[in-house]
Amino acid sequence: MIYLINNNIKKILKLSSFGVLVGTVNGLFGAGGGMLAVPLLRKLGLKGKSAHANAIAVIVPITILSAAIYIYKGSVDLSDALIYLPTGVLGAYLGTICLKKISTVWLKRIFGGFMVYAGIRLLLK
Repeated sequence: MIYLINNNIKKILKLSSFGVLVGTVNGLFGAGGGMLAVPLLRKLGLKGKSAHANAIAVIVPITILSAAIYIYKGSVDLSDALIYLPTGVLGAYLGTICLKKISTVWLKRIFGGFMVYAGIRLLLK
């Protein structure tokens, strides 16, 4: 019985630390937490498309909170940010349609390619 309680506590602490890590990276780099969330969710047993969909479900509220804090602190000029909202919403809608139609193998390749591209871009700028 004590072993089960200790295992549950360890699992909760592990999951909580993943959440803190994803939230911190997202707050620092602006939605970069998704690049961590997908592999972490996969490691926890979620399959390809489910991990991607759940990562978005996790990242959206974290991103909203980060944006609210940046706006509250005056770090964001809403007129500059709002110009991207309509096309961002359209892109999100198109992405959900594509996720349903794309194979898991290609999803992994595209996601991996995006991660490599983003990493190289960050290193070079």
